[in-house]
Amino acid sequence: MINLTVNEQGRAHNIQRAREQNIIIPTIAQMKDPTTIPEKISEKLRGVGLWDVNPLNLFRITWKNEPKDSGGLFGAPNFIVLPPELTGVKAKILLMVGKYFPTGCHKVGASFGCLVPRLVTGQFDSSVHRAVWPSTGNYCRGGAFNSKLLGCHSVAILPKGMSRERFEWLETVASEIIATPGSESNVKEIFDKTHELEREPDCVIFNQFAEMGNYMWHYHVTGNAILEAFDLMKGDGDRLFGAIFTSGSAGTMGAGDRIKDVLPGAKLGVGEALQCPTLLENGFGAHRIEGIGDKHVPWIHNVRNTDLVVDIDDEDSQRVLRLFNEPEGRAYLKSAGVPEQTLDQLALFGISGIANMLCAIKMAKYYELTERDVVASVMTDSAVMYSSRVKELQEQDGAYTREMAAVDFHTHILGEKTDNMLELTYPLRKRVHNLKYYTWVEQQGKTSAELDAQWYDTEHTWDSVKADAERIDDMIRQFNEDTGLLKKL
Repeated sequence: MINLTVNEQGRAHNIQRAREQNIIIPTIAQMKDPTTIPEKISEKLRGVGLWDVNPLNLFRITWKNEPKDSGGLFGAPNFIVLPPELTGVKAKILLMVGKYFPTGCHKVGASFGCLVPRLVTGQFDSSVHRAVWPSTGNYCRGGAFNSKLLGCHSVAILPKGMSRERFEWLETVASEIIATPGSESNVKEIFDKTHELEREPDCVIFNQFAEMGNYMWHYHVTGNAILEAFDLMKGDGDRLFGAIFTSGSAGTMGAGDRIKDVLPGAKLGVGEALQCPTLLENGFGAHRIEGIGDKHVPWIHNVRNTDLVVDIDDEDSQRVLRLFNEPEGRAYLKSAGVPEQTLDQLALFGISGIANMLCAIKMAKYYELTERDVVASVMTDSAVMYSSRVKELQEQDGAYTREMAAVDFHTHILGEKTDNMLELTYPLRKRVHNLKYYTWVEQQGKTSAELDAQWYDTEHTWDSVKADAERIDDMIRQFNEDTGLLKKL
């Protein structure tokens, strides 16, 4: 499923550029376990900032970075556990923290999983090609950052309605930026622009919704990080009941597949915006939960392995964003008994992280989970990316008051219900899977045989992608060997 055919000419060009720019590429295994990174590279990282445009930061594409802005090395996975005083449910909610990746978002890992296999095989020739990153936001940020670190020309595509912070940062990193019409929900417009660029011979498209490298990276790196985090936080008798992730590109759903492979009884849920209920009821629409795409089922979503669909009202995410980031909101939460440690962690939530928390709350309520149950998810990015959104809400609704905070907490967190959810039987899974036909076969050049293979031949589709990580790591090691840079450390 991941094409690893070698183009010798392109590979030779990439090796030469790596030598010139001192680029050493980490393996997937090193991202899972940074203690295996060469000591001399770790020592050099002590002088490098987390967001610095420095090839050494490729080695910080891991959930295990020290939570500091500069000079940090590695430790345990970054995660928090939410108490019932905040969530209103007995179950523990474990959330992985994306803030401490370079770019402040785990999408830098997903884009690495897409670009590097083509780079070390030479299919992408850094002396000729442009890397095109179609995205609703964070993925193109990660793609542009990795492209810069790997000596590649990048083209970032995202809707013009996304947050101002995304565009301002991209202007410092991306080679080109293209703003498409609309906002979070306008994925088709992104695809349309991508089709235009596909006709240009120097453009290589890295479509996060279709790139199996995205799924592969999350399966191995995010999935294992969640399992490790659970082992660190669990008490006697605790079980990892399952995980839930808002769909987006569905790459993070690969982490859920890893959890289910290790713990076959675990449940896996997928979330989406109620305003665009594609998975729930074949619906469409616009919404404000930045970080998740919709109106289609991503090619890389292993629907056959998904147990539950949860829809979240985008008004909930907006209200909670303000509750978490306004002084009056935090003061009210403190008075309601939310621990000080949790209050200090609220800035770790971006909008999609809030949506994931709400999905986990609904999942816990639906299955009537107890104190011994743990539900896992991720905080893709943090509040750093949404200060302009908070300001917009201030201008729209006025000054935030204690009364508003009370309403938001009790309505949009504690008041979450088990409505707008769907437990997937075999026929319902098949119904969601079949929706891929309209995007991927009719519009994006896939075949019905490929679509059927995802459902009926998991050994040569999903299992094959999981196994590709070892082959890719071997090719990365050989690439580094051929540059000669490791010997010069």
